[in-house]
Amino acid sequence: MRILLLSWEYPPHVVGGLGRHVGALARSLAAEGHEVHVVTRDLPEADTVRDGVEDGVHVVRVPEAPPVIGFDQLVAWVLAFNNRIQAVAGRLLRAQPFDVVHAHDWLVGYAAAGLKETWDVPVVATIHATEYGRHQGWLPGQMSKLLHQVEWWLTYEARRVIVCSRYMRDELERIFALPADKLDVVPNGVDVRDFAVDPAEARAMRRELTGPRTRMILYAGRLEYEKGVQTLLEALEEVRSRVGPTRLFVAGVGTYSEELRREVRRRKLQRHVRFTGFLADRELRLHFGAADVAVAPSIYEPFGLVAVEAMACGTPVVVGDTGGLREIVADGSGLSFTPQDAGALAEALVRVLTDDALAAELVDRGTARARDRYDWGAVARRTVEVYDQAAREEAALRAVEQRPPLRPQLRAAPILELDETG
Repeated sequence: MRILLLSWEYPPHVVGGLGRHVGALARSLAAEGHEVHVVTRDLPEADTVRDGVEDGVHVVRVPEAPPVIGFDQLVAWVLAFNNRIQAVAGRLLRAQPFDVVHAHDWLVGYAAAGLKETWDVPVVATIHATEYGRHQGWLPGQMSKLLHQVEWWLTYEARRVIVCSRYMRDELERIFALPADKLDVVPNGVDVRDFAVDPAEARAMRRELTGPRTRMILYAGRLEYEKGVQTLLEALEEVRSRVGPTRLFVAGVGTYSEELRREVRRRKLQRHVRFTGFLADRELRLHFGAADVAVAPSIYEPFGLVAVEAMACGTPVVVGDTGGLREIVADGSGLSFTPQDAGALAEALVRVLTDDALAAELVDRGTARARDRYDWGAVARRTVEVYDQAAREEAALRAVEQRPPLRPQLRAAPILELDETG
C-alpha cells in the first residue's frame, strides 16, 4: 500500500509516547514492504533534513509559516500547523494516489479532514488519549471543551478509528457515541531487540547513578498530573523507611514539572529524588537496565507504552491499575496498585525491592509478554488490515451514493436584475 501518516511528533522530535509510536509504526510498515510517507513538524535545531528517506520512510518536515506563532497560543498554532501540513500533503497526493491517510490525534485533525474532502482518500485516525480522560471525566474550561469537540470531529470524519486498548475502545464508544464496529483495537508495540540492554553497560550506569547499597526506582514519561508522579513521591517516604537507602529518578518533561519539584522540597526529598529531564532512547534504556524497578503510577493511561519498554529492557514494573496498564500486566507480568493510593504503591514497591525471586519472575514474564504480544511486525500487519477495511468501506460508500468526489464546489454569483434607474 501507499500510506500517508500525519503526526505533529516524529523522531527526533519526541515529547511522549506518540512520537515513538509513529516512528516505529512507520519503520515497521516500510519493513513489511509498504511505501510510507510521513508529514510532520520541522525542528530547525535538530540535525535532520526537511525532505528525505529515513529507515525506508519518506519523511517531509514542514517549516512553520510566518509569522511564527508560539506553541503557548495553542489554537492558533494548531490551525497554522494544519494549514501547512495539509498543503504539503496535498502536493504529495497531487503527484501520486495514496491508499490511506493515517492521522495521529487531534493535532492533525483539520488537515486530515481537509485531505479527505479534497482528494477522496479514506482517513484512519488513531486516538492516543482523550481530553475527557486526561481530566478524569470532566472538561474544566473552554479549551478542554474545544479539544474534546475536535477529537470527536476527527473520529466522525475518519472511516476507521484505531485505539490502543480495550479500555480506550470502551471510552470512545461511550463519550463520542461511536458505533462499536467503527473501532479497532491495535496495541502499541516494542521492538524487543532494540531494547536489549548490555548488562555491563547497565552495571556501569548503575554505579554512575547510585551507591552500591542504594535501591533505584525509575519513572519515565511526561510530567503531567494524570501520570501520578505525586503519588510516587508520597510513597517514597514509606519505601525508604522499610527498604533503606532508595533513590527515585524522574525522567521526562511536562507542565506539572514545577509542581512536582515543589512537592519534593516540601517533603525534604531533594537528596533522594533526581529529575533527569528528557532522556534520549539509549540513555533511557540504560536507566531502565540500571533500575531495580520501573513505575507507571498513572491515574489515566490509555495504553502505557513505557511499561512495555521497561519489560523489554528486563526491568520489573509496578503500574497503576487503570486503562491499558491493567491489560499489560494482566497475566502477572507486573504488579499493580490502586491509582492515587500511596500506601498500596509503597507496598508493591517494597515487595519487588525485598523479594529477589519475585523480581526475577516479573522480569521473565515481562520480557516474554513484550516479545510475544507487542511485536511491531504484528502491530504493523494488524494496522494494514484496518487500512484495507477502511479503503473497502470508502469505496462501497461512494458506489452506493454514486456521488462525485467531495471537492469544494464553486457556485456562480447571482445575476442581479436592474431596473431603469440602474
